[in-house]
Amino acid sequence: GSLDAIRNLSIRAGGRVLRLGDIATVSRGFVDPPQQKMRVQGREALGIGITMGAGGDVIHLGRDLDAEIARLRTKLPVGVEIVQVASMPAAVQRSVNQFVRSLAEAVLIVLAVSLVSLGLRTGLVVAVSIPLVLAATFLGMWMLDIGLHKISLGALILSLGLLVDDAIIAVEMMAIKLEQGYDRFRAASFAYTSTAFPMLTGTLVTVAGFLPIATAQSSTGEYTRSLFEVSAIALVVSWFVAVIVIPYLGYRMLPDFSKPRPASLTRRLWARATGNPPPPPIAPAHADPDHVYRTPFYRWLRALIDWTVDHRGFVIAVTLAAFAGSIFMFRFVPQQFFPSSSRPELLVDLRLPEGSSFHATMAEARKMEALLAKQPGVESYVGYVGAGSPRFYLPLDQQLVLSNFAQFVLITKDNVEREAVRARMIRLFETDFPALRGRVSRLENGPPVGFPVQFRVSGDDIGKVRAIAREVRATMEQNPDLFNVQFDWDEPSKVIRVAIDQNKARVLGLSSQELAAFLNNSLSGFTVTYYRERDKQIEVLLRGAADERAKMSFLKDLAIPARNGRAVPITQVADIRYELEDGILWRRNRLPTITVRADVRGDAQGPDVAKRIERDLETVRAGLPLGYRIELGGAIEDSARGQKS
Repeated sequence: GSLDAIRNLSIRAGGRVLRLGDIATVSRGFVDPPQQKMRVQGREALGIGITMGAGGDVIHLGRDLDAEIARLRTKLPVGVEIVQVASMPAAVQRSVNQFVRSLAEAVLIVLAVSLVSLGLRTGLVVAVSIPLVLAATFLGMWMLDIGLHKISLGALILSLGLLVDDAIIAVEMMAIKLEQGYDRFRAASFAYTSTAFPMLTGTLVTVAGFLPIATAQSSTGEYTRSLFEVSAIALVVSWFVAVIVIPYLGYRMLPDFSKPRPASLTRRLWARATGNPPPPPIAPAHADPDHVYRTPFYRWLRALIDWTVDHRGFVIAVTLAAFAGSIFMFRFVPQQFFPSSSRPELLVDLRLPEGSSFHATMAEARKMEALLAKQPGVESYVGYVGAGSPRFYLPLDQQLVLSNFAQFVLITKDNVEREAVRARMIRLFETDFPALRGRVSRLENGPPVGFPVQFRVSGDDIGKVRAIAREVRATMEQNPDLFNVQFDWDEPSKVIRVAIDQNKARVLGLSSQELAAFLNNSLSGFTVTYYRERDKQIEVLLRGAADERAKMSFLKDLAIPARNGRAVPITQVADIRYELEDGILWRRNRLPTITVRADVRGDAQGPDVAKRIERDLETVRAGLPLGYRIELGGAIEDSARGQKS
């Protein structure tokens, strides 16, 4: 086989010919130490990510994938399984089902209000316009390449209450004129000529209210732009339907007001509910065109309007006071631009001290897997050791490839189970896993933020920056709404420093570069060639024995070949000592920056808590040296950026 051929490779050294297998161990394996691994339900796995092409239908893609996976499962060897760990088609289908349910509820509410307030046949005219407007809106979305997603579906639900306004105005105007004796054609024409332009003005003003979302030059604006687009399409379409289709429907469907007709549906239902006899039919009163304005409600409304006009100073003062009071009370309303996602997944992060090995991270990940296997409410879980999860969800806060980091994605049954599991996992990290920092978080909506409360400390000197960051952390830890307060980098990494005595090295004919290459070859190894096996290219790595690489105490026993042909212990030319140094250094605007970050408890909102912390940090800011600053980050910075754009 291929290994035997490599073992039998002849090497000439010292006038003799040796087999490579006589002086070295030749074995085949995976990259050691590995950079990252994926584990599903506690077993190692290979991940395959499938991305939908442009213009595709993700739900149809999901059905095709399910059929293909079912076909492949029948052909897999024993012990090999295909497990789906994330499904965007299922999430989209769930969102669409929620939208359809919400849309149906909204339609039923609008229909009920229209039928009760306008009457049966007048309300039916409005009801018929709803599917027509929605159909035209979907056509406009298709023409403008606007897909069905959270923002566009939310915009449709938001617009549903607005798109019937114009239709109600038009059909009510037509019904009034029919009661006043107009014929059907004249009433339909009057509804168009008297209401078309005012309704268009109101529609455009409403659309203009969403315009800042479309013109926002930020990731938040990009994420929410379809809110304006869908609302504009729905409202403009509703105006066209109100001025063109509604007069025609009213012409065909409204009752004949020249004949006696039953009392309104509201009066009939009230009479039945109170046990009174049914109200008499309403006789036509064409001889008095103003009889429609002599109802008790209209008289009360007119009296109220007359009073407000007569006391306009008082009314304006009360209005301004209410406006000022609402602005003052607005500060007490929890504010967050994007709430957490309603998806059932949870993210569990395990972060070991900087410089920890991959094997130490794997040991902690296995411990977490054993606990998750017994955790009620968790349907499935997948772990990524050495890196974060790949992007299975657009706003996912992706993590860098780090040997000291592992991330688990937990899938729960529903949001109730998700919150219960999250609470148990947070308590678990408070009592267990002392060798790491753990974090349990929900998926985010909108641009990823990470920790909801963050403060960045920047300055020239790392020691002073770290001291200021500790003051910020102490202030944050005093807030009862915060927990899991931590730095994004703090603890130093253990390193071995090799200090070369240049005089001794030159006597032996050794350079610093040669010593560095020798140590690298002994510990990490170097690629000598590649072996090709069918369509694969396999790296052939030359390095020291496993024991010598695992125990740093053997480093002092390494012998370096000198130019005279002899081997010299490395301690003859270098001093080897253990030290600590910063394993990672984050800079922002070229300045060392430590971010102090934390999670919020319960229903507390990150922006509200951050504002309170910022007030508490005024004394710390007042004592900052020149060139050092504390900046606000996290959810409030993202919200401010979105509001500003």
